[in-house]
Amino acid sequence: MTSSETNRKRATASGGESGPVSDERAGSAAWELLLPLGSAPARSRGRALQAALREAVRSGKLPPGTRLPSSRDLAGDLGVSRGLVTEAYEQLTAEGYLRSGRGAGTWVGGAVRSVEPRARDLAPRPPGARADFVPGTPDLSLFPRAAWAAAQRGVLAELPHHELGYPDPRGLPRLRTALAELLARRRGVVADPERIVVVSGVAQASSLLGFALHARGLREVGVEDPGSPQHDGLYAAAGVTTVPVPLDEDGLAVEPLRASGVRAVVTTPAHQYPTGIAYSARRRAELLDWARSVDGFVLEDDYDGDFRYDRAPVGALQGLDPDRVAYAGSVSKSLAPGLRLGWLLVPESLADEVIERKRTMDLGHPTLDQALFARFVERGDYDRQLRRCQRAYRQRRDALVAALEEYFPGAKVSGIAAGLHVIATLPEHYGPEEHFLARVAAAGVAVRPLSDCTHARAEGSAETRLVVGYAHLSPARIRSGVRLMADAGSG
Repeated sequence: MTSSETNRKRATASGGESGPVSDERAGSAAWELLLPLGSAPARSRGRALQAALREAVRSGKLPPGTRLPSSRDLAGDLGVSRGLVTEAYEQLTAEGYLRSGRGAGTWVGGAVRSVEPRARDLAPRPPGARADFVPGTPDLSLFPRAAWAAAQRGVLAELPHHELGYPDPRGLPRLRTALAELLARRRGVVADPERIVVVSGVAQASSLLGFALHARGLREVGVEDPGSPQHDGLYAAAGVTTVPVPLDEDGLAVEPLRASGVRAVVTTPAHQYPTGIAYSARRRAELLDWARSVDGFVLEDDYDGDFRYDRAPVGALQGLDPDRVAYAGSVSKSLAPGLRLGWLLVPESLADEVIERKRTMDLGHPTLDQALFARFVERGDYDRQLRRCQRAYRQRRDALVAALEEYFPGAKVSGIAAGLHVIATLPEHYGPEEHFLARVAAAGVAVRPLSDCTHARAEGSAETRLVVGYAHLSPARIRSGVRLMADAGSG
């Protein structure tokens, strides 16, 4: 009879924190878990034994009160030295997983509470609706995997070893130089590589600007109303309160802006989110005059400025006054939001604070990602990707407008032909808005009302205005989704 069989036939004679547990139970659990260790490399058997016992106790496979085999018996069964088992028992006793007494054997202690390992996924996900018109998501299937992989192989082959160290918090000089050329050419900015900071998307750019404004004594920042709901939380985290400022047909209304008393304001002038208007030339000039008059700043979020379908995109506001405008953009709409890669062109007076905050926040953006994107831009791959997205999204916007005209007769689509969403105002007989939204949600249609983007919401409005996203949907799915929404909304 082997020592393991002997142990399985013995019963424990002593209790534990959770009462006595038989050697048969301990033996079977221990042998099942530990027998494969006999084939492990000799130098790693001790660590492997400790890890296996530790995990067995944590998971509850060896519950509190379980008596473990003697070191002699376990060593014999595993084909290892008794000293190795003794060392493992002593180590886990010191850590609190096991307990022992002179002449009483070794037992599983009661300090550990078994926890089932589980990694939750808190990433925002599509709602799983039959038709999903929630705006803000590009078509992730358009991500250029082959070109990206080729750029990655090239970077890994050519990147000097020293560039794998901590980077300049502003970003790799190679990428900042490539971005300066790209943004000057495509968006008309004044792009000094020394004032470009590579960031983890526009969200981090907003946080950095919030901290910089706070350091200058500013405690409030104006935001467009309606506008992106995310700005409130991003600036609040930096200790800066957002103040809603209304829009008119030309853009941010300047008189309410002056009356608000703020000295910085967040804008989306190329394609206002969510209304879809482009700021007029007159309003752009007035906005800059205001910033100079209050010694303030305009914080420009150019979230989808590359995508204009009826004409060339309007250049960035930053190009008119780089000392008063901080300009932020990213690849979230052109490549994928999961890359967490963007840029911030910062006015010289804010540069030191922004750069130092970036340093203390994360010590700089990942070097490999920066070098990869620099190569992607330098070789023309990013321009090709923008053209590809431009063609696809223009086709999808046309499909959406046509479907709305067909299935919602009398609906009005507003905003310029640009970006990844439209504003659709439905005829009155589809209202009130809350009833329409309830009906379409019950039918499996996910869509965002414009009222979700406003600070002052009109109660009981008969008008139904929707922010309809389309970039992530094929023309066929757009058409079928609009038809489903019309059928449900008219019920």
